[in-house]
Amino acid sequence: MSRPGVLAHATRVEPVNADREVLAELQAADRPQTQLVLRGSGGRDIVLPEGLVRLVLAAAQDLAAGNAVLALPVETRLTPNEVAQLLGVSRPFVARLLDEGEIPSQYLPDSRHRLVRLSDVVEFQARRERRAEGRRRITEVAEEADLPY
Repeated sequence: MSRPGVLAHATRVEPVNADREVLAELQAADRPQTQLVLRGSGGRDIVLPEGLVRLVLAAAQDLAAGNAVLALPVETRLTPNEVAQLLGVSRPFVARLLDEGEIPSQYLPDSRHRLVRLSDVVEFQARRERRAEGRRRITEVAEEADLPY
C-alpha cells in the first residue's frame, strides 16, 4: 500500500509581486508590539496567538525576499525520495546519509522502507550549512594571509 506524497499536499505559497508592499510593512512590524487579528464570520475578531504571529512574520519575510514558503509540521515523516527533493540531492545520496546515520531514520515494521522526521532533515541541513560557512571562512583567511591551500 503506498502513501500519498507529503510534499505534494503541503501548503505552498509563492511570492506575488503585487503583495511586496504589504509584505515589506509586515517585515518592518515592531515584533513585541505586533498583534494580528483575523476577522471571522459575522465580523468577530480573533486575536492570533504569539506563536502564529511569529510564523506569519517569518513567512512574510521569506515571501518579501522572493522565496516560496512551504508549511509542514516538523513531526512530518518523509520518505527518502521526499528528503532528496527537499535537500536537492539524489535519492541514493540520501540513502547513504541514512545508512551512515547522518540523518536518523526508522524502518517501517517488517519492511526495508524507511521514514525520516522533517525535523531531523532540517537539523541536518543546518549542520551542512554551518560546515559550508566554516569552510568558506577558512578559505577567506587563507587567501587573505596568502597561504597555500
